[in-house]
Amino acid sequence: MSETVHVVCAACGAENRVPRTRLADRPRCGRCKTSLLPGTPVEIDTRTLERLVARDGLPLVVDFWAPWCGPCRTMAPMFEAAAQTLTPSVRLAKLNTQDHPDAAQALDIRSIPTMIAFRGGREVARTPGAMDARAIVAWAREALS
Repeated sequence: MSETVHVVCAACGAENRVPRTRLADRPRCGRCKTSLLPGTPVEIDTRTLERLVARDGLPLVVDFWAPWCGPCRTMAPMFEAAAQTLTPSVRLAKLNTQDHPDAAQALDIRSIPTMIAFRGGREVARTPGAMDARAIVAWAREALS
């Protein structure tokens, strides 16, 4: 029997067990049928971030951004391109710090954009500033190796 990975649905919060060998097959949530690993960054809120960090079996890279931030807007398509490369071995998400300042405060986000890599329920790396897609992928792979 193949190893399974717990994948938390960002849409409804359901925990799904997915065979590791099937992660690339675009699995869907058993409850709400939303794609669990869409290949694009998922917009999340504070509660969803906490759930993903605590219960998801995949590494997570979160882009903390705000709509008024020029470098954040410049990096957005680069982060999306990185998601296409890193999925399904890494999940990418975006958290709007303007709408969710409590998350930024709790994680001591001092500038945006800031990316934080989480693995096994804890922060393993962070980096401030905008990057291109290749640099994001390289940073994520290094941080999560």
